[in-house]
Amino acid sequence: MSAKNDFWENPDTAREVLQKKTKLTDNLDKWKKFNKEINDIEILWDIAFQEKEENVLQDLTSDMDTLTSSVCQEEIKMMLSSEQDPMNAIISIHAGAGGTEAQDWAEILLRMYLRWAEKKGFTTKIIDHLPGDEAGIKSVSCTIEGEYAYGYAKAEIGIHRLVRISPFDANSRRHTSFASVFVYPEVDDEIKIEINEDDLRIDTFRSGGKGGQHVNKTDSAVRITHLPTGIVVQCQNERSQHKNKAMAMKYLKSRLYERELQQKNDEKNEVNKLKKDIAWGSQIRSYVLHPYKLVKDHRTNMENGNASKVLDGDIDEFIQAYLMNFTSRVFPSN
Repeated sequence: MSAKNDFWENPDTAREVLQKKTKLTDNLDKWKKFNKEINDIEILWDIAFQEKEENVLQDLTSDMDTLTSSVCQEEIKMMLSSEQDPMNAIISIHAGAGGTEAQDWAEILLRMYLRWAEKKGFTTKIIDHLPGDEAGIKSVSCTIEGEYAYGYAKAEIGIHRLVRISPFDANSRRHTSFASVFVYPEVDDEIKIEINEDDLRIDTFRSGGKGGQHVNKTDSAVRITHLPTGIVVQCQNERSQHKNKAMAMKYLKSRLYERELQQKNDEKNEVNKLKKDIAWGSQIRSYVLHPYKLVKDHRTNMENGNASKVLDGDIDEFIQAYLMNFTSRVFPSN
């Protein structure tokens, strides 16, 4: 297309084509580089094996492990091919059945995602936080900024179940708790979402919970209700009402954008099926801390016996397994 004589007659289209061409060329170059590295390792391995160079063989094994990891990461990125996948994400966590137990579990999940984001090099920011009655949180929303943040985080949409000996039970009995996780692509300025001001009800209130003295002195928190859809968003973690309103509007646009995508894209039915009641039998993943330790994803059957490591943010294997499974269903092999 770029070689045609009339290519630059429409500059906007031409720039779009060149951007796609550059992206495709970069991807092809990566895979050509991988192929060259594999061939080089294979040749060097044969030589080192014949010469019985143990140190060289060990170095080549390490190089192969690094190459395998790089190929795996690029393979995952190839699966993140939708328009929304490269976007930043907004994660919303809500405590479910289980009272204080569930509220504490929601806070544990928040820490898990913040630690995961930190390990990925992503930037996070709490935009709304409703503390629990005795411990934990009733609900929380935060932004995750980074390359393909939404593409990765969307694998976490659904109900998460925790089984443990309750730290709030004087008789040390085993309890089961639930929390829901929703993920939305954060809308940037390039995506136009039309919102009629008449369709909005905007309420202000005094911020509560953590945040320091100045947060609670004025009615700086903002709650926005989109009347046609019933969607409610709020932000209370900024000091000024203006900043809270701006963030709440951004959150609302993301919710409306995701809603529009669901209506247009039949593939989103896979996501809708996960948005069930926050209770028994609807979980996508179980975290068992007693009588044994195991984290199991019920969609992919991926298991990890190191529950502490998972709760510390080591969830990439679950995300990758979901993406591999989801992609194989959406794009079946011939």
